[in-house]
Amino acid sequence: MKKAVVTGASSGIGKAITQRLLTLGYAVTGVSRSISYEAFNHANFQAVQVDLSEPHATKELCEILKKEELFLLINAAGFGKFEPHEELSADIIENMTHLNLTAPMLLTNACLRSLKHNSGYLININSIEALRASKFAALYSATKAGLKAFGDALFEETRRSSLSITNINPDMTESNFYDALRFDVSKSDNEKLLASDIADAVEHILTMRKGAVVSEYTIRSLQFGIQKKTKR
Repeated sequence: MKKAVVTGASSGIGKAITQRLLTLGYAVTGVSRSISYEAFNHANFQAVQVDLSEPHATKELCEILKKEELFLLINAAGFGKFEPHEELSADIIENMTHLNLTAPMLLTNACLRSLKHNSGYLININSIEALRASKFAALYSATKAGLKAFGDALFEETRRSSLSITNINPDMTESNFYDALRFDVSKSDNEKLLASDIADAVEHILTMRKGAVVSEYTIRSLQFGIQKKTKR
């Protein structure tokens, strides 16, 4: 059975991808701060509680993953805070940079030999913000653009192997990502993505002919919409 690791597996895009992989017959290790076996209640699911915004905990997980035979790594964990840059605390800057960018690079470093040996897949869940410049998103965009650049360069570096690398850049997707933010996705189905749309993209990538790679997968809502939250 092919083994997969999915970060951010407890909710949103990461959870939808984990559910899809289990349906496709993968053995999945789900990583997040609050993940539990009961979240999926599946014989092929293993929960690993790790705070990937914490450097020491990330490195400990890397040492464990170095010993695993893996076919798929999906870096889906991340968070955003959208404020004027001078309003962000040093802790927010460090935590977001580590979770969104440093942790995926460390995990990839730990898993890469195994992924290459098994002709596997590396999929980074980036953001549409990796491709554009938006106000109040300087830090978030920088982390996601950095992850995209990392994936692009690594694709070129590993092309002599049979490893497939894809950056997925979703538009605004309905999830708990927006719980602590001042805005949310639109209520209109045509103005937002669903987490299942991203899981569809992952399934497409994994079921294509191995000789073909979708290195860049950008998913947009048909129409643009955003919902501002009322102040309490």
